[in-house]
Amino acid sequence: MPRIRVMTSVIAVVIFLQIIFLVHLHQRPSVNFPTKGEPKKVHLLILSTWRSGSSLLGQFFSQHPDVFYLMEPAWHVWKSLSHYSADVLHMSVRDMVRSVFKCDMSVFDTYMKGEKNISALFQWYSSKALCSSPACHSFSRYNITNETACKKLCGNYSFSKIEETCDKYTRIVVKEVRFFDITVLYPLLKDPSLNLKILHLVRDPRAVGKSRGQALRALAGDNGIVLNTNGTKINDTNYEVLRKICESHVKMYKMASDKPPPFLKGKYMLVRYEDLVRNPLKKVEELYKFANLQLTDQLAQWIYNITHGEGPGKRKEAFETTTRDALNVSVAWRGVLSFEKVRQIQDVCKEAFTTFMYQFMNSEAEQQDMSRDFILPMKIH
Repeated sequence: MPRIRVMTSVIAVVIFLQIIFLVHLHQRPSVNFPTKGEPKKVHLLILSTWRSGSSLLGQFFSQHPDVFYLMEPAWHVWKSLSHYSADVLHMSVRDMVRSVFKCDMSVFDTYMKGEKNISALFQWYSSKALCSSPACHSFSRYNITNETACKKLCGNYSFSKIEETCDKYTRIVVKEVRFFDITVLYPLLKDPSLNLKILHLVRDPRAVGKSRGQALRALAGDNGIVLNTNGTKINDTNYEVLRKICESHVKMYKMASDKPPPFLKGKYMLVRYEDLVRNPLKKVEELYKFANLQLTDQLAQWIYNITHGEGPGKRKEAFETTTRDALNVSVAWRGVLSFEKVRQIQDVCKEAFTTFMYQFMNSEAEQQDMSRDFILPMKIH
């Protein structure tokens, strides 16, 4: 009997301690214990437009060892359905982006026929993840990858490797230029299975106009979709596409910053290309923080090198990222555009200038006076 009483006492003590532990556990802050179903991954959409420096910004994320990055997967949507308008294609583009965020690459089957390799994906070699194992065994995800070398060595691997690789990353970053309405993204922002954040990149419309003028052939098909020409390619010499781009990005920014819906608060950040290239390391560190990433010494050195080259850089393709003096590139338009074109761009993008704090030029003399800065400080919401 004494032995039974001792065992009973021991059991009582154990039960008492368990109760105390459970009470203590219940009272601890819930932040230490993620709720069931809480997404483990961060999904980041770089929202921009053509010729705004988005390829460079995309590389700042692509080269990070924790990031799976894809550049403009919705290119395949527009390429396959070029007789439709941008507005009509919005839902298909959104569905494409959603599937990529979920690492479901079967969505590409709608736009690609038959057996395919990684090289079938638009600008695949801009993704370091697709140049690394398990997509390709020639490079390590922890080293900076050269796009040219990757293109030569990694394109023949099976397309299924894209999905397999995506599953291994905790940060999924997609760069897109084919959204003209932020409300299209609301279902993704509300999706509890996604942890979506939007990084919105804008650039001085005069610089965008100059760069677009140098890539007329590459942009002609996309221009037709923006202007709803039923598949007819357009050279945007009158800046009608640029007008639509400016109007849409102003509207998206205002909807995200002026009394945004609750599900968008803390999920949106604006960055101007000019601020990015004037202080790359400081700005990238801010952007990484937004995406819950850490800036490593190796990445910091690479970012400095690629933005502080000796010249403007030579491009073999319209969307290739090369080492260049990014600050000089950002103002190169001042020596290339005629003042008549500057005045025309300022007229079609008036609201963008006042919203994003780009100062108007009133004369050719002002344009040529490089001692004057026409990029005004902007308080980023």
